[in-house]
Amino acid sequence: MDPRIVRDLTRLLGPEAVLAAPDECLVYECDMLTHYKGAPDVVAFPTTTEQVAAVVRLCLAEGLPVIPRGSGTGLIGGAMAPRGGVLLALNRMNRLLEVDLPNRLAVVEPGLINLWLTRAVEGRGYLFAPDPSSQMVSTIGGNAATNAGGAHCLKYGITVNHVLGLEVVTGEGEVVWLGGKVQERIGYDLTGVMVGSEGTLGVITKLVVRLLHAAEAVETALATFPEIEEAAAAVSAIIARGIVPAALELMDEPILRAVEAGIKAGYPADAKAVLLVELDGPRAEVEAQAEAVAAICRAHGALSLRVARDEAERALLWKGRKEAAGAFGRITHNYVLQDAVVPRSRLAQIMREIGAIAARHGLLVANVFHAGDGNLHPLICYDERVAGEFERALEASEAILRACIAMGGTVTGEHGVGMDKASSLPLLFSAGDLEAMARVRRVFDPRGLMNPAKIFPAAGACREVGQGGGRPVPEGLWV
Repeated sequence: MDPRIVRDLTRLLGPEAVLAAPDECLVYECDMLTHYKGAPDVVAFPTTTEQVAAVVRLCLAEGLPVIPRGSGTGLIGGAMAPRGGVLLALNRMNRLLEVDLPNRLAVVEPGLINLWLTRAVEGRGYLFAPDPSSQMVSTIGGNAATNAGGAHCLKYGITVNHVLGLEVVTGEGEVVWLGGKVQERIGYDLTGVMVGSEGTLGVITKLVVRLLHAAEAVETALATFPEIEEAAAAVSAIIARGIVPAALELMDEPILRAVEAGIKAGYPADAKAVLLVELDGPRAEVEAQAEAVAAICRAHGALSLRVARDEAERALLWKGRKEAAGAFGRITHNYVLQDAVVPRSRLAQIMREIGAIAARHGLLVANVFHAGDGNLHPLICYDERVAGEFERALEASEAILRACIAMGGTVTGEHGVGMDKASSLPLLFSAGDLEAMARVRRVFDPRGLMNPAKIFPAAGACREVGQGGGRPVPEGLWV
């Protein structure tokens, strides 16, 4: 990095807000998907919108990429710098600016930790519904950038359903507001365009988010099954009955072993699969739904059904689910985590197919996922110390992805695209579809400096199959 640029950044932000030493920047070379690596040339820590805009304008003048980053908990290779440039670490912009309970909204900065918002309002009977498994450390700005989901998105929707407005610094260095504090939006939904854009259109600097009133009653139950396919069939039956639980989470035997070894969540060690079901709403409704869910689980071969007796037991059951991927490090050296989606009615079928793919590649594939909306999270286990295993894991991941698409699914449910899924988009979209998306991007970021090499396929990376028309992406089209 040119020392002059480092001096200019230091002048804008102060000496404690700029990292330029190679060993300091190396800390930011990847997100939680560690096989995509790219260290920035410099890391900047703005604390105001004005500082963010000033840094973006400086980068525009110098032709430098800008990479927004929150806590780095993403799983798509999205918050790293494959082309160098300036990484904007937004963690210090972490204030809760306003809580407006009469209008059920809050205004926050992008670096506010997801769970902190709920903790700030839960004493008054409110919550922030989006709850990714990383919510204890992930930022709301990062959740919005990737349109994160979570266990309760089955009933309450993903992040975009809870963002009313955004303040954004565009790829031209302009500060704009999209949406606002009102529920109704007039004209094009540019807030929806920005949510999920993964930093490719601009840098989110403020968010107006929806708050929900906490339910009168909550009941959390754990059902055990002799096979994962039977648990998957129960999921489809519950939804077909017209019951929409707050959450429907499914875990298989390898995940259960890992969770019990690491977390001691009280999951039965001898079950082949468990279904974590949470119902919430008016008390009478929850009680009636609980009886129906129990009957459906029994009809689909459930071995047992245990209801959490109190909040402490409920929290422990959820701790096991939310920390499952981390606990899995106890029984594998490495894993690739997939994020594809299938229609709920195809869950049992895709579970059989994943088992066959695992057998063909000689790898263990464990499953923990948001079963209620068909969002799969197969963990494909490998050991990087064994020659060829990583390549086999990637091949298995690709095979699972293609199987999901063949069943009417899509490439990602909540993690986003980043670098990990970019080359897969032509499986779903034609060249014309992708060009339309690229044109939207160029409106906000005409020079292609905002988080480059993410979302869109790189030149030459296209594949000629897919439901979206299957035409190859022209060479050199994407930035």
